[in-house]
Amino acid sequence: MSFSGEYLHTVDEKGRVIMPLRFREALGNRCMLAKGMEDCLFVYPMEEWRKKEAQLETLSMFQRKNRDFKRRFFSGSFEAEPDKQGRINLSNELIAYAKLGKDVYITGAGDYIEIWDRGRWDEYRDQLNEEYEVLAEDLGL
Repeated sequence: MSFSGEYLHTVDEKGRVIMPLRFREALGNRCMLAKGMEDCLFVYPMEEWRKKEAQLETLSMFQRKNRDFKRRFFSGSFEAEPDKQGRINLSNELIAYAKLGKDVYITGAGDYIEIWDRGRWDEYRDQLNEEYEVLAEDLGL
């Protein structure tokens, strides 16, 4: 499954956010939440999470940057189980890390999903729109 699109949702008073219907089947009964980059959260289906684990396990533990990255990535991750309404619980730690307000965007990012604060996503998306052609050129696309 490839995740695509952006969906505006709300975080309720209990810290739950509903996953877009299009994403729920691919997420299944369990998924992994992780502190992402650029102040967002990453959401991985378990199959994709296992691939990331395997990829990171190939890094040598004798290089500090590898240890640092793995520590940060794995210590900031949590397993979640969507409820019958498709909601997942976001821990207070994850909400604080991503500076999430009530309104959030849930965006597809190919093999994973991102959760962004609405205002932060609006700013970041505007910046990306300005750089899109340059990025495509730099990547040789």
